[in-house]
Amino acid sequence: MMTANVAFLGLGTMGYPMAGHLAKAGYHVTIYNRTQAKADNWVQEYNGTIALTPCDAVKEADIIFTCVGNDDDVREIYKGQQGILVTAKPGAILVDHTTASADVAREIADAAHAIGCDFLDAPVSGGEAGAINGCLTVMVGGNEAVFNKAKHAIAQYAKATTLMGETGYGQITKMANQLCIAGVLQGLSEAVTLAKAAGLDIHTMTEVLKHGAAGSWQLENRAQTMAVDSFDFGFAIDWMRKDLAICFDAAEKLNVELPLAKQVDAEYEKLQQRGFNRADTSILIKQFDK
Repeated sequence: MMTANVAFLGLGTMGYPMAGHLAKAGYHVTIYNRTQAKADNWVQEYNGTIALTPCDAVKEADIIFTCVGNDDDVREIYKGQQGILVTAKPGAILVDHTTASADVAREIADAAHAIGCDFLDAPVSGGEAGAINGCLTVMVGGNEAVFNKAKHAIAQYAKATTLMGETGYGQITKMANQLCIAGVLQGLSEAVTLAKAAGLDIHTMTEVLKHGAAGSWQLENRAQTMAVDSFDFGFAIDWMRKDLAICFDAAEKLNVELPLAKQVDAEYEKLQQRGFNRADTSILIKQFDK
């Protein structure tokens, strides 16, 4: 499959390095990005071709990757007048890495099937560092045979790629991921605040706790940075609140309560009002500022 033609649409914080890994692996990559300058920078750094519209980008592609902002962006890039579905060839595999709703995943899958294409919803976890280092976690919804055809390409920027079930299940898994992060960050914010107030050395605390039941990625990577007010690690609270809104909408439809996530979301809203929109999610600790 490394001789396959692939298209990658959306060169944001995540998509830019993900597309780069495909190019470095030997795939023939055509890119599209709404901001032309970002596309120009990408082709200077990697081997590939720029397209000026989504439909131009995908004409010859065997696998089409997208990584955009939200449900509306997904609909536009697939179903717009110059969208992917206008020119995608029958048999092409469409892989959406956007964190979006399960509903839009099913909607795009139906539209893709109607023109003879296949679709996988495949949101990722691991942040900017995971994308740059090629070690993302990818959670996928869709047909197993289609997944098996696409997973080699996805593996170029992933350390773990797992089929979770039918279309939409990738997005449901990403919702669970975001809910876990919200809960862990609330607990970690309280723990670091208490430890600092008592004069505990945060580095030593982290080294001890990471080996026990409290161990987590957030503890190992954010406890010490939270303690020194460092919050510039890529995944902004604006994006987290977008993701949590998707969780709340899905939970309402399933008649599920998410009390802790709603508490965390309310604290993030207050932090946005204080101007911390682009700070990363670990800034949750500043809810305890006096």
